[in-house]
Amino acid sequence: MTRKITLALVVTSLILFGTSLVLFGASSQSKLQEWSWYGGDPGGNRYSTLTDINRDNVKSLKLAWEWKPGEKPIAEKGIRPGNFEGTPLMIEGVLYLSTSYNRVAALDAETGRQLWAYDPKAYEEEGQALNGVGYVHRGVGAWRDHGKLRLFMVSHYRLICLDAATGKPVPQFGDNGIVDLSQGMTWEINKKHYTNTSPPVVYKNLVILSNSVDDRVIYKHDPPGDVRAYDTRTGKRVWIFHTIPQRGEFGNDTWKKDSSSYTGHANAWAPITLDEQRGLVYLPLGTPSNDLYGGQRPGQNLFAESLVCLDANTGNRKWHFQTVRHGLWDYDLPAPPNLVTLTVAGRKIDAAVQITKMGYIFMFDRVSGVPIWPIEERPVPPSNVPGEEASPTQPAPVRPPPITPQGISLDDAFDLTPELKAEAVSEMKKYRLGPLYTPPSLEGTLILPGILGGANWGGGAFDSETGILYVKTSKQPWVLRVTKPKDSNNPHSADIDSDYTQDFGTRSQFHNGLPIVKPPYGMLNAIDLNQGTIVWQVPFGDTPGVRNHPALKGVKLPEKLGVSGVQGPLVTKSGLIFIGGGDMAMHAIDKKTGTDLWTFPLQLRTTSSPSTYRTSGGKQFVVIAAGNGPDASLMAFAIPN
Repeated sequence: MTRKITLALVVTSLILFGTSLVLFGASSQSKLQEWSWYGGDPGGNRYSTLTDINRDNVKSLKLAWEWKPGEKPIAEKGIRPGNFEGTPLMIEGVLYLSTSYNRVAALDAETGRQLWAYDPKAYEEEGQALNGVGYVHRGVGAWRDHGKLRLFMVSHYRLICLDAATGKPVPQFGDNGIVDLSQGMTWEINKKHYTNTSPPVVYKNLVILSNSVDDRVIYKHDPPGDVRAYDTRTGKRVWIFHTIPQRGEFGNDTWKKDSSSYTGHANAWAPITLDEQRGLVYLPLGTPSNDLYGGQRPGQNLFAESLVCLDANTGNRKWHFQTVRHGLWDYDLPAPPNLVTLTVAGRKIDAAVQITKMGYIFMFDRVSGVPIWPIEERPVPPSNVPGEEASPTQPAPVRPPPITPQGISLDDAFDLTPELKAEAVSEMKKYRLGPLYTPPSLEGTLILPGILGGANWGGGAFDSETGILYVKTSKQPWVLRVTKPKDSNNPHSADIDSDYTQDFGTRSQFHNGLPIVKPPYGMLNAIDLNQGTIVWQVPFGDTPGVRNHPALKGVKLPEKLGVSGVQGPLVTKSGLIFIGGGDMAMHAIDKKTGTDLWTFPLQLRTTSSPSTYRTSGGKQFVVIAAGNGPDASLMAFAIPN
């Protein structure tokens, strides 16, 4: 009897001990909160439920650690690292990020200690097209396969699959971990003109991606924006979607004179988003070649500058909407569409929300593609360039209102002193001015928003509790001038096969670097998507080049001049917006009012969109990349113990 009681007590003790271990493990795991997608979730909403850092304690936020890629220019090859634009993933206590030179690094999420680094040596390839900014890369995609974590990234024309435990290529994928993306496109391409800086998206056992092409690459059969899906285990192609529809495909009739058979680009260079439950992917597509002159591609040019929804399993088109007809302004769809759930007029809607360079926000039922708010076709100015057939109308949603100024007149001239205003007005009179969609011209057209927007690749952060979308915008006009290829300073001018091309020597500045328009140059916007209204808009950041300009010495300037920058925010349940936004500081903003609650000055310009996570030790971190080249740094902020 005593033995039975003793055995029973032992067994009971073991069960209780085992239970306590399980509970302890669960408690430890419950502290961990990952950032496992580039945009925080498959729908790209850049939202975190973490509340550890909040309005009450955010002023205590300090720099916890830094990690420096240490990448340097290679002078003999004319190669240099550009801005450090990577947004890290955090999975199971490890950060995974890409660097300017396309390296992938794994860091301890608590300390920043490097665990491994993989170098694809993109800088040794034959001349990656660079857009004039140096090498840049924004992130990686992740996939779990029976307990094993795999990372996918595109470096130049190669899709690479890495074992997240070791940083080594997975030999079963493609050719020893690599798939050559220059093969199997609509036509044979020059692989040195193919690249991608955005992470691919992974759905089930498919890795889905498009590409990026230098805007200055302009010739017949330059790389098209084909969207393709590859098997995550083998690297074999599963499907392809032609963003420039070929003969017999829907939309081909929008390309006159058989121009679809040789026109390239129209790519999803911005990240793609995913509705995992429904198996739908959403493509934000860019401008076709050539960006500013469409004489060689008459017609509306589907699916360029369109939001396209595809069946992720097959690549079949479900619906689309073209936001710019026959694009001439480099108004690519620059950001991943936010996949959100709204309540509009009492009706619950799963929506796809596309922000744009133009300042419009297009909102659709994400399943049917039906616009949530009416979209009007509005007349726009004609082109005066020989051979150009600009679209007579362009679409405009009636809600929400534009979130950035549209069109430009002499009233927009720089005005911080009367003398400088007069000089700016005189400079502006040299160009064609007009409303949004005034076409490029031989004399030069000054446009607003410029080619950086409005909004750009930083995208929007969506608060699912309030239905408010937060977007950083820039106010930086641009001069769009077209010229004969022989007169262009385009470095690819010898290859240009077009009557006209863009003149890359034009900028919207005067008086030794001052912006030609008055401030503010950057805004942070809060938009209620349920109502289609703007909640608030505040100037964001500062521009030292203006504030410290000799011509403004002694002039009383606005508290915030605002800053032009393409980076985006993240928003948290605790009521904070974290953003760098191109400023030389990191900020925490009150999401209700736009008030700056915490600013951490930096010696570097912020160059990426932040992410946040909590480690198993229970500490929340906010991380952001800043700087370029040897000065680049990944900085992690936390509240000290």
